[in-house]
Amino acid sequence: MKIVFIDRDGVINKYPGDRLYVTSLRRFSFLPGAKKAIALLHRCGFMVFVASNQAGVGRGVYSQKTLDLITAKMLTEIKTSGGLIRKVYYCTHRREAGCACRKPKPGLLKKAAREFKFNLKGVYFIGDSIRDILTARAAGCKSILVLSGKEKLSNKKHWEAEPDLVFKDLLAAARFLVK
Repeated sequence: MKIVFIDRDGVINKYPGDRLYVTSLRRFSFLPGAKKAIALLHRCGFMVFVASNQAGVGRGVYSQKTLDLITAKMLTEIKTSGGLIRKVYYCTHRREAGCACRKPKPGLLKKAAREFKFNLKGVYFIGDSIRDILTARAAGCKSILVLSGKEKLSNKKHWEAEPDLVFKDLLAAARFLVK
């Protein structure tokens, strides 16, 4: 079973900026090649999951209903493009909640593994931040950093963890994974 987890903001859609959130349908816009990448992964037999922190809900910046609308739009557009996201896992808690699901803790990935009955060893997690790399490590997954969002190569000397692989974007990572 080939499985990949993908972070949302900065990987699938445009990164809103540090400490900013995608707060409406209007503010959600796909990154170039993202829908094509997910369609490619799906066609090549990957089960695709999204794992993302969305603390804006817990902070009251936007509602759960708004998050659900944004997610529905994302899933519909991906499906229309030939892709399929099996399930979306969000942590909507604030950092200070101390939950087990807020990345870099591996709770979201572990929940998916329990629900869909797979082992996290050999699974890839594609993200745009070192937090995502730490999440992959904590879950025992392979990590892929994409440079389409938060993290930049120029910060490399400050990274607290080294990703297994680095690509410019989700499409480049997907093309590598399907080879």
